[in-house]
Amino acid sequence: MIRFDDILEKASSYISEKELLVLQKAYVFAGKAHKGQVRRSGEPYLSHPLEVADYLADMKLDKTTLVAALLHDVLEDTDATAADIRENFGKAVADLVEGVTKISRVQEVSPEVRRAETIRKIILAMTDDIRVIFIKLADRIHNLKTLRHLDEERQRQIARETLDIYAPIANRLGMGRIRAELEDLSFRYVAPEEFAKIAASVEPGRRTAEADLKAMKKTLEELVRENGIPAEVFSRIKRPYSVWSKMKRRDIAFDQVFDFLALRVITDSVKNCYALLGIIHQRWPHLPQRFRDFIAMPKPNLYQALHTTLITEGRKMFEIQIRTREMHDLAENGIAAHWLYKDDSPPGPMKEDRRLHWLREMAALFEEQKNPREFLRSLKTNLIPEEVYVFTPKGKVIDLPPGATALDFAFKIHSEIGLHASGARVNGSASPLKTVLKTGDIVEILTSDERTPTRGLLASAATAGARQQLKRWLNLKSRTTSVALGRKLWEREIRKYILPAEFRREEDLARQLAATLGPRAASMEEFYRQAGLGKIVVNPELIEAVFPAGRVTPRRPGLLGKAAARFAPGPGPGVRIKDIDGQMIKLAKCCSPVKGEPVVGYITAGKGLSIHSLRCPLVTKEILDGQRLVEVSWDPAFSGTFKARLLVKSEDSPGVLAKVATAVAGLEGNISKAEAAMLAEGKAKIRLDIRIRDIRHLEDITQRISALKEVLSVERV
Repeated sequence: MIRFDDILEKASSYISEKELLVLQKAYVFAGKAHKGQVRRSGEPYLSHPLEVADYLADMKLDKTTLVAALLHDVLEDTDATAADIRENFGKAVADLVEGVTKISRVQEVSPEVRRAETIRKIILAMTDDIRVIFIKLADRIHNLKTLRHLDEERQRQIARETLDIYAPIANRLGMGRIRAELEDLSFRYVAPEEFAKIAASVEPGRRTAEADLKAMKKTLEELVRENGIPAEVFSRIKRPYSVWSKMKRRDIAFDQVFDFLALRVITDSVKNCYALLGIIHQRWPHLPQRFRDFIAMPKPNLYQALHTTLITEGRKMFEIQIRTREMHDLAENGIAAHWLYKDDSPPGPMKEDRRLHWLREMAALFEEQKNPREFLRSLKTNLIPEEVYVFTPKGKVIDLPPGATALDFAFKIHSEIGLHASGARVNGSASPLKTVLKTGDIVEILTSDERTPTRGLLASAATAGARQQLKRWLNLKSRTTSVALGRKLWEREIRKYILPAEFRREEDLARQLAATLGPRAASMEEFYRQAGLGKIVVNPELIEAVFPAGRVTPRRPGLLGKAAARFAPGPGPGVRIKDIDGQMIKLAKCCSPVKGEPVVGYITAGKGLSIHSLRCPLVTKEILDGQRLVEVSWDPAFSGTFKARLLVKSEDSPGVLAKVATAVAGLEGNISKAEAAMLAEGKAKIRLDIRIRDIRHLEDITQRISALKEVLSVERV
């Protein structure tokens, strides 16, 4: 068990005596709170917060973090309250302890929901104070070290959660040492068979590997000394989890893991990093495809180093990492290496740290994405190591996650570019926005002011940031469209009545609507939106409900006629069919209306406006609710195509299908699908799906097919 004096000794090297007294006070407070409590291992419970605080003292974290570490379990496991902590140690400490406690109190039954809820609480706590995650990661490391005292199912659950959540978060924050510990401690519980196999592969050659590393280290040290460059050389054998992960990720065998043996050279400047690289490459040949310059192009977690793989005498391979002391500290402790030890609030530079961009994206995503599966998919994309580096035409480096597309690149440049992207050029060649990018690609995005996103574009975006911005724009457009539609519906209906003077002003009307409909009409905009979505049906019954009896007078009688007569299209604006690619207006699949034929709109709750042909059985048989029918008309300026289906019955003679197809093509119709089948008595039927311009175009095609001597009948189905 760690002693509190050991923590004091470490902390005294970088915090003041006054702050040490606060630390001692926290130790006494925790000791009293946890008195009599014992862990599963049989140790006093106080041993756990001491281990957590000791780990954070090694990282030289500030007084506030160390105090919160000593107290991090008192709210969950003792009678102490947040008010007690706030009174004795201040708001910053109390907030940190509460943040850690909230993360621990996830009780969801479903593993998927539990994982999403855990991450949600971590992210929300981190956005308040990043130090919460430092305490939670240290807490998780000590719990993993004592995992053997739990049952197997609980061991697997905690270890799996660590690999899915905590290790990736540590990686994104650049905390390499913590990530490595979390992975290695979890590996043996998550995949015991794979762990045993890796151990069996590593152990037989460990003695030889250690001897090879020792000899290479000595040679490298001599080479550095001969060239007069100040540097230290360290060696390591690749960790079991890292070996297994690389084998699995790249589908390779153990003997293809080229960085199994590695040496790290730490020098005093960037200039000497490159000087050492040149000296080393002169001494030994290297694998060009294995050279990576993370100094010129840092990873998104700000990791920097030069990586190269050498082939030495005896065909042995060694990975060499070259970095400065500052780069080494950042690689080990990441974002914690920048901490201002004597400040009780998160320092300014931390708030703008590039490693926190993904955190802000995830926090924003929570506001819009409540589905656990979708959120976890987005999170996985954002937590995996980002190692794809692409270039703008001007040479600016843009980092993206593996699997990112040209559309993700567009949004990474600027949201407006992403929203108006019409295509891309990748390495000079025209490419669709869904093109997956790879390191080294030069990408140019083509834009158009007329181009705006559709729902289908979401499939081309892989990153949470791009998807989030697309959804925000689409939701805003959907709201705008539904508000406009609702306003038209209301204005059309209210024009049929004479309103008294006290209801003619919009603010008076708004109060009356709110009093009648409640939250659904909290504002005129919300009322219009609900009406446009069909959640409020705008009809005479609504007018009677909103206005006091006898206060409104119909302008003329007989407003309720037959649907076909009431809603036959005429002049006037109506609902513009050219907006059909929008979110609120769709052609009904049951009848596939075509421009030029009589149509009617039908408001479907939550889905907007569906356009039906007046020949549709749902309309002719009055199956549709007449109160939801809306007068619409075709926009003459619309020049798109429509789908129509024809059933052709003919003689079963050779070449009849070809003749029908020729007739359609002769009038510039486009057959998207054709099915032919034999009937009895030498007859045949042909079912055609065709794209046409309007109803006149369809009639011309029908007449041309009917004129064929083999054809018996043509009908639209």
